[in-house]
Amino acid sequence: MRISKASLVRPGANDVFGTFALALSVFVFAYSARFGQVSILAYYGLWLPLVLVDYRKVLGNYASYLWILSFTIFACLTIFWSAAPSLSLRTGIQYLSHVVCALIAMRTIDIRTLTRGMIAGVAIVLLYSLLFGSYHYDPLDGTYSFVGAFASKNQLGFYASLGIYFAFAAVFVLGERGLWMGAAGGGGLLAAYCLLMSQSATSVLTTAAVIGLCLGMRAITTLRPASRKILFTAASVFGGVAAVAIIYAGGIDMILGAFGKDSTLTGRTYLWQQGIEAAKASPLVGIGYQAYWVQGFSEAERLWEEFYIGSRAGFHFHNTFIETAVETGFIGLVLLTMVLAMTFFGQLKRLLSEDRDPESMVLFGVGALLLVRAFVEIDILTPYHIGSFLLYFTAGKLTIPRRRVAALPWPPQLHPAPYGRAFTPMMQRPGENR
Repeated sequence: MRISKASLVRPGANDVFGTFALALSVFVFAYSARFGQVSILAYYGLWLPLVLVDYRKVLGNYASYLWILSFTIFACLTIFWSAAPSLSLRTGIQYLSHVVCALIAMRTIDIRTLTRGMIAGVAIVLLYSLLFGSYHYDPLDGTYSFVGAFASKNQLGFYASLGIYFAFAAVFVLGERGLWMGAAGGGGLLAAYCLLMSQSATSVLTTAAVIGLCLGMRAITTLRPASRKILFTAASVFGGVAAVAIIYAGGIDMILGAFGKDSTLTGRTYLWQQGIEAAKASPLVGIGYQAYWVQGFSEAERLWEEFYIGSRAGFHFHNTFIETAVETGFIGLVLLTMVLAMTFFGQLKRLLSEDRDPESMVLFGVGALLLVRAFVEIDILTPYHIGSFLLYFTAGKLTIPRRRVAALPWPPQLHPAPYGRAFTPMMQRPGENR
């Protein structure tokens, strides 16, 4: 049987290839440190050759990506003043090529395939961690936690969070049935178990917050677009007032106490303070992309010793904005914040303004998860990381023109047959990738 090459790059027609490519990419992101350069080459081999099939459709108009690529380009330019120019050059090129692969995936993969690939990939990653993982003793809080095959419980918790979220999206947003509904259920339970084992307060709280937010947005989208904006604005104001009241009432300390944490977030507030002081050394352009945590540099060595990081690698300020300010200064901070904010609010605008759209619902949740985690992790700042891949995938979808279509039945599980027929053409508009 002859398979058309064009089907490899047509969203919705390449679900088998797309699911496999995404699952393998997720595994590479999780364990490239273990499997080395071979795994990275396999990742590139999945996405870059698609350009040869139909470069116009796969690459699109890169002029529309300038706001997306702005931080990436600036990170590469930091080699000219970096404290470790060779490291900034290598990691900058890696980050740029990683973003290009994410944009290629965005052009060739639809939302249903993304969700299935994430469910499959995260399940494989978590199973590998359960089979070959270990426990880690944290000298800062004196506890043992399961880190799986990672070096940090927070990374295991992040993948578990993604597993829970995409399982939720598959069933309650995309209305999956049959095999993939079972896969989503099994993957979600596996992810929930790993999240519990990791004891990562960050991942538990962010997962609960994003799932709750998506449930609320799903209820809002049952209304007409004009009514959605009014209700969302009212809910945002009420939520903001409630959050301030909880903070002043000591609710944050109560929540942290439930996870065995204190107000210092196990030393993170001290680490943030040190990062802010480091950013003052070069406030405008930073010391260079990925040029702070370098062996032999006095400040990095001091913090590694204070936080018992014997490997002297894989450490950071646990805050995307502080880490970005240290490495790329105020300019880089503005550029990356712009990408993150425009991604989140762009998907939110589509969700509130357009006809009921499962793609925007799923990607809005992804943007919300990355935005919330940006205050405590650096998921979007490094190459070969699932967080940065999802950020640029989600941002890139905003550059594809949309056509208004008839409203779909919502929620989809109430009307599975008509929803399934209506969904595919909506996500595959003729000529949308040209």
